[in-house]
Amino acid sequence: MRKQRILKLIHLLSTCWFGLCVVYILILAMRQAGVKWWVIFSLSGHSAVFVFLMVSLYLFAIFRGGTRSKIVEQEYPLTSTYYYMAFYTITPFLGGLAGIGGVVSLKDMNQCLLSIAYGSTGVTFLVWIIVDPVIGVIENLLPASRQHRKLRLEQARLRKEKEQREKQLLLEKLQSDEKELRSKRQNKLEPLSLKLVELVSGNGKDLKKREYEVVDIGVMAWQIGGLDSMQQLHEMTIQQLMNTNEKPPAFCYISVWWDGIGQWRHHPLSKKDVLLGD
Repeated sequence: MRKQRILKLIHLLSTCWFGLCVVYILILAMRQAGVKWWVIFSLSGHSAVFVFLMVSLYLFAIFRGGTRSKIVEQEYPLTSTYYYMAFYTITPFLGGLAGIGGVVSLKDMNQCLLSIAYGSTGVTFLVWIIVDPVIGVIENLLPASRQHRKLRLEQARLRKEKEQREKQLLLEKLQSDEKELRSKRQNKLEPLSLKLVELVSGNGKDLKKREYEVVDIGVMAWQIGGLDSMQQLHEMTIQQLMNTNEKPPAFCYISVWWDGIGQWRHHPLSKKDVLLGD
């Protein structure tokens, strides 16, 4: 872990150095082309946010790639080693040293800085953009790497299938438990449902008295199994009303009268209380 942190810190510094060299070369080229300083500052101000986002995204990708599993390390036997990663991270600094070595005389400071910037930029581009991807492709073509990658993909596929099977078994168990629970509740709700059919159909009682009795039955259903029990009783009653030999009323007031019992809420726009079979 300590080595990885050190590599990440060095890579951050080297990336900043690389960006500084690129900016120096661009500014020098613009100045040689006759661009005024105020124009350069204006352009740099607008592009600073974009450059920051791109560098942050790149560093995030590198940091994520620094934590590799053992199987992935086996697929990349060279580029996953700390020696290669250390070489990769200090590439901009090595390019700067190469630029210093290419300077004929250190008396001209501008020429020296330009040579260092060119060296850092050129070597970094060569290693990061060309050499590293080529090495990665070669590693992918190795028989051992291909075998490990095939094993990793197969393990991932088996792991995914196992998770799907476990989810399916859990869903089936929940459905089975719900079906069993509804079956047990039905035995308790059956007499209540028959009573509701009589009350909704009329049976010679005044409307207010029927409302009180329907509310009492709703409370009993709530005590049996909460909202699920009330919904099941409501469905049973609606179905029996639709299957009755006598002509049922066009609208069932059970949902309206139950409004406010426990979590039961009546929705005026709902069609579940309309008896389509009348």
